[in-house]
Amino acid sequence: MSLQYISDDSGKTTAVLIPIQEWENIVQTHSDLKKLTKPSRKEKKLKPSDFKGIFSKKDATGFHKYLTKVRKEWDRDFY
Repeated sequence: MSLQYISDDSGKTTAVLIPIQEWENIVQTHSDLKKLTKPSRKEKKLKPSDFKGIFSKKDATGFHKYLTKVRKEWDRDFY
């Protein structure tokens, strides 16, 4: 296996590049690593509408009030 090491300006190793074929072999051997791989095109991509209803009405109202309050803070004059 030919690994490539990436170092920062001080010479400290910050990353390792693994050839894709080797990575695929490792993922096949260790199934828990599958969640680290990029999603396949077959997986469903989420749309904003998929998140509708994840907040209760009470939580959404509280969140909206908080956002309104925070936005008003930007309208203050700091003279």
